[in-house]
Amino acid sequence: MPAARPTRIPDQREGVDDATAAGTTVDHLTETYRAHYRSLLGLAALLLDDTASCEDVVQEAFIRVHSARKRVRDPEKTLAYLRQTVVNLSRSALRRRILGLKLLTKPMPDMASAEEGAYDQLEREALIKAMKGLQRRQREVLVLRYFSDMTEAQVAEMLGISLGSVKAYGSRGIAALRVAMEASA
Repeated sequence: MPAARPTRIPDQREGVDDATAAGTTVDHLTETYRAHYRSLLGLAALLLDDTASCEDVVQEAFIRVHSARKRVRDPEKTLAYLRQTVVNLSRSALRRRILGLKLLTKPMPDMASAEEGAYDQLEREALIKAMKGLQRRQREVLVLRYFSDMTEAQVAEMLGISLGSVKAYGSRGIAALRVAMEASA
């Protein structure tokens, strides 16, 4: 007579331990949300053109990372995974848009004076207009390199392009921004 296999009694905490056994924990993701939400929102703002879409993209990125947290095996890579998700979702949002959408301008609540706020708004609008005039890759490289303070190697890895391409896109993007900003002045 064959030996009977012992039956396994499921542990009540099995579902909870699965999140901690492999992948990013919910607590780590919550802490990452608290620490990096605003920087990811800023990243999305430089790639998109209105606040509501930026918030939607960042929220969707956190939802997707939360759903796939078991696949993010190294908790230290959670932020990189979130950044990449924000960039990808921003690209998708731009692809779905009609070219005729205009930038929604809203007054900044923390302005020191009307004159200073008006000057800052004009400068910001000129920069955003100049950024929109860049090629997609140039804009992505400049946003990741200078807004997110990433190294050229990190930008290359995130965008899946060579280091030389990052340097070329960055150099050409800055030159194009300089020309556009001087033309608007």
